[in-house]
Amino acid sequence: MSRWHPHVTVATVVERAGRFLMVEEAPRGCRDTVLNQPAGHLEPGERIKEAALRELREETAWQIGITDYLGLYIYETPNGQTFHSHGFFGMALAHLGTPLDPAIVAVHWLTLDELEALDRQGRLRSPLVLRRVRDALASRFYPMDVLHER
Repeated sequence: MSRWHPHVTVATVVERAGRFLMVEEAPRGCRDTVLNQPAGHLEPGERIKEAALRELREETAWQIGITDYLGLYIYETPNGQTFHSHGFFGMALAHLGTPLDPAIVAVHWLTLDELEALDRQGRLRSPLVLRRVRDALASRFYPMDVLHER
């Protein structure tokens, strides 16, 4: 009997002057690019916040100060995969200028209106992208200490 194994991921909403840090990426098996918050999978032995900071550096070359937890977002893809995505909110501190992860096509700072237009075009990675931004704009934050890790 096989066991159900959800994918554990992290994603961070970063806002600066009314614009949100987004990555344009080419997911495996997709012809078109999509936009997403800097996000990725938790690696073995890694803490959740550490994973979010690593993904931010790798995908955007920005140093970010994570300030708040947005919560756990659960998403089931049309093909039946389940993702448990930990959402964070942070502030841009400095551009590092380091090389980007090869799957990243470009990094953008986009307004809510631009994100909504991309959503209507089906260009966002998942419905969670806009949901996390809207939650951040509504200040739906939790203190970081709600995460209990070793």
